[in-house]
Amino acid sequence: MDELVREGASEVRAGAASPRVLHLAASDNVAVALDALAPGVVVSGITAQARIPRGHKFALVPIAEGEPVRKLGQIIGFAARAIAPGEHVHEHNVVLHDFSRDYAFAVDAHDDGLLPEAERATFQGYRRSNGRTGTRNYLGILTSVNCSASVARFAAQELERSGFLEQFPGIDGIVPITHGTGCGMASKGEGFDILNRTVWGYATHPNFAAVVMVGLGCEVFQIARFKSEYGVQESDGFRSLTIQDEGGTRKTVEHLVGALKEMLPAAAAHRRQTRPAAELILALQCGGSDGYSALTANPALGVASDLLVRNGGTSILSETPEIYGAEHLLTRRAANRAVGEKLVARIKWWEEYTSRSAGEMNNNPSPGNKAGGLTTILEKSLGAAAKGGASTLRAVYEYAEPVTEHGFVYMDTPGYDPVAATGQVAGGANLICFTTGRGSAFGCKPTPSLKLATNSDIYRRMEEDMDINCGDVLDGVTLEEKGREIFDKILRTASGERTKSEALGYGDAEFVPWQVGAVM
Repeated sequence: MDELVREGASEVRAGAASPRVLHLAASDNVAVALDALAPGVVVSGITAQARIPRGHKFALVPIAEGEPVRKLGQIIGFAARAIAPGEHVHEHNVVLHDFSRDYAFAVDAHDDGLLPEAERATFQGYRRSNGRTGTRNYLGILTSVNCSASVARFAAQELERSGFLEQFPGIDGIVPITHGTGCGMASKGEGFDILNRTVWGYATHPNFAAVVMVGLGCEVFQIARFKSEYGVQESDGFRSLTIQDEGGTRKTVEHLVGALKEMLPAAAAHRRQTRPAAELILALQCGGSDGYSALTANPALGVASDLLVRNGGTSILSETPEIYGAEHLLTRRAANRAVGEKLVARIKWWEEYTSRSAGEMNNNPSPGNKAGGLTTILEKSLGAAAKGGASTLRAVYEYAEPVTEHGFVYMDTPGYDPVAATGQVAGGANLICFTTGRGSAFGCKPTPSLKLATNSDIYRRMEEDMDINCGDVLDGVTLEEKGREIFDKILRTASGERTKSEALGYGDAEFVPWQVGAVM
């Protein structure tokens, strides 16, 4: 970073104090305005030719038509026309087209420097009988189909309204896991397999002490088939029923409440105990990204991710449309060629998937991302990939596959946050860190979600929603210091400290399985 000056006015005008700007790499031909610049402001000897919104880019040198636009030392697009120094560089004068990338499989793979076990961090978690560890102690009501969504909610509301839960302070609550699919779909193939894996991941998630699964009875996603395929037995930790077998809505709600009451004493008997940080699986998420995401919260989260890996834990990077164009940075640090090629195969699947839907990968970023200064998916992806730190990429998983490898891993998911997080949680994530520059409102029961603000302005405006302000990185706090702060917060949250989204009650509506294939 060639130039970084302290915080000034929200818009810097000609003759005012020197504005904050960032020139991120020597090869970059653009810089980032951290304060909005009025026309005529001189920055590093360059005169702003138009208003430059904060978080947006301006040209440092002449950029010829067709020439690459570079930020963070990487290509983020190509000049649609000649761009003069001081011009605002954004979607009006930048285009995206394909170009060759050197995947250089595994050339940067390295030892992650795991700490000796005696030096590793610990947290207070719930050790389950299957050997996994939870960070929360919920009861869940899973639904096989949208037709059973209402009875699941009715049962949860009835149990909460009755006051019965108050007798069991060791329970964090009842979570109705409802969704909009389960029928009107093929009974085999990619879409069905994804739903199967997702439901199984939640049914066995360590943040649930026990679950009841409820269906209608005639849906494509049959509970009996699900139990048979996964070898699920009725027990104190798992019950199932259908509305049709129980005799209607009222009787089903009554039986659901009765089953949950029977399961509560054993579920509430679970107690937190000291567990190694190696048992944490952290989902890395970002939403509502802006021009600061790649500068503050995302790389700081990358530092925290690396700390978790060094302590033997696991972090999951996802959102394949949002690492598109930066995948070569990940393949370089794949553990081996096979891991890197699996990631590239998922990229190629997405190119085909979007093309058959008459779309393109650059449909992402969103309008909010662009308003925040992100011009192309390549630029957005550079920031998104930064959440993965510098650790070696150990494995690549398909959506909702169980994550079994320790260290830094990748899961193929859409970029849409609720769908991406649902896949990560189904894979076993027992905690989420979610960066945002625009102010995404999100929670994800049964897994707590920490919100990291990329800039101090959004933190101040939405302090009740944001857990950590990463905007102070622009005021002198180092990424290493902020990463350590995030890591310490991860350990406290895993031990029971409530997140802002939990305090607000988020998480009941954010279970959104990925729907692939025809809805029939």
